Amino acid sequence: MWEHQSLFRVSAQLFAEGVFNLLDRNLRPEVFLLGFASAKEADEPEAVVVEPPTARYVPADFREVKNNAAALEADTGPQGSVYHLHPNDHDRFEKQHWYELVCRATETTLNAITTERHENRRSFCSVPVSLQGYLVTVVLQLSADCYDGYYALPKPGSGRPANLPHAAVMEFLHDCGRALREADTADNDQPVLDRDYNELLRSAGRRLMLRVAPAGTHGLYDACNGVAALRHEGDEGIGTMLISRRLHPAIVPVLTLETPVPMRDHRSIRKLLELSEGHTALISDASHVFGLGQLVPQSDSQFEPLVTVHFTNHYSWEMSHAGQVLMRVVSNTPRLPQGRVAAENFARVVRIVFPNLDVDSTDYLWDLAQKATTQPNGTILVITTGAAQEAQRLARQCFRVVPRIMTPSVLRLVTNIDGAVLIEPNGMCHAIGAILDGLATEKGDSSRGSRYNSALRYAHSSKYPVLAVVVSEDGWIDLLPS
Repeated sequence: MWEHQSLFRVSAQLFAEGVFNLLDRNLRPEVFLLGFASAKEADEPEAVVVEPPTARYVPADFREVKNNAAALEADTGPQGSVYHLHPNDHDRFEKQHWYELVCRATETTLNAITTERHENRRSFCSVPVSLQGYLVTVVLQLSADCYDGYYALPKPGSGRPANLPHAAVMEFLHDCGRALREADTADNDQPVLDRDYNELLRSAGRRLMLRVAPAGTHGLYDACNGVAALRHEGDEGIGTMLISRRLHPAIVPVLTLETPVPMRDHRSIRKLLELSEGHTALISDASHVFGLGQLVPQSDSQFEPLVTVHFTNHYSWEMSHAGQVLMRVVSNTPRLPQGRVAAENFARVVRIVFPNLDVDSTDYLWDLAQKATTQPNGTILVITTGAAQEAQRLARQCFRVVPRIMTPSVLRLVTNIDGAVLIEPNGMCHAIGAILDGLATEKGDSSRGSRYNSALRYAHSSKYPVLAVVVSEDGWIDLLPS
């Protein structure tokens, strides 16, 4: 398609890994390019180009995309036609409309292919860019299980993010589209996509807050950061704010300000936060705070879950909806809530590692794993059939214990010290505070801490079947092998 398409694709792949690994390493982003020749029929050679050619897809998979886009245009009907006074404006609109239809048709085709092939991938496409005779689109694929596992806001709409991963996808594809438009003129010695990863996530956070703000009011994200950065009489800002339109039927007013306080007045908002307590919260329409109120009980016919902003401590706040945390922001950096290991995924891995283990033992190990994930300072729970032998081998770098069934309450105590806990699949504990060893492996990750990498080396080189639950200090939770 153009000379530096491979360079661009590699740059986009690295950019995607940098961004989405900050959110959740289990998203496993993959990026490839699709090009549709503007002047060639679908059955002609090079009518469709896939970059890289070694991708799981071939040009023949996308021969019908332009025909499907034309069918979508026919379905739009006259209500989709907009005419402008100036011919140039009308031509520009028609081109943009066609590009958006090609984008929709490409996503539909990819989702159909992944469903047919039982691929655990969710596909997203950027709006194509006309580049040297091709309509070039960037395709981003994420792990479907991981992506779909995050809570999404109801009533999705075109261009409206459902959660933080979706907002990050939209920002990523927007940046890729901008870089594509500059691809044939940019200095190719410079990085094609060099935006700071955290800055992209901040933009994604702003986009998500814009989605939940009544009437699409801008500035809510930055206002919350400004309030969280302030102290009141030396105390950290802790309080709650409900985001809703004025006179919302689901809110019972407690106190109404005669003069609403603008959200840009961070110091006043921080002071008013002291009034929020329990179920009573500040009420804001994203532009002003106009009083205190409470959400009606769920049994009330007027009840409707509203977006809530919880100011947790200095420089920290989180946004939730219907009791589900959508985004946590620390020092103006959005992150996903670090949830616990999913029960289904844990059971799946246990069945692979210990195929003869019964359901009751699996459930008991799940209870222990859940307790391990609540340890705030991080820990490692090593489940292995060779726990007794390994406790003896590592005798000089662990505390051996008289074998006993490990319980969740005891696990909470023994994980207060550094090192791993060695237990058998039946729950029998043989050692605590174990310093794990193992051979270096190419699967190591230098961006992770020593706890993760030591567990990875141990699991990779152990001669016994082993499953390690790793809880890092930064909140990441991993199952090794995954």
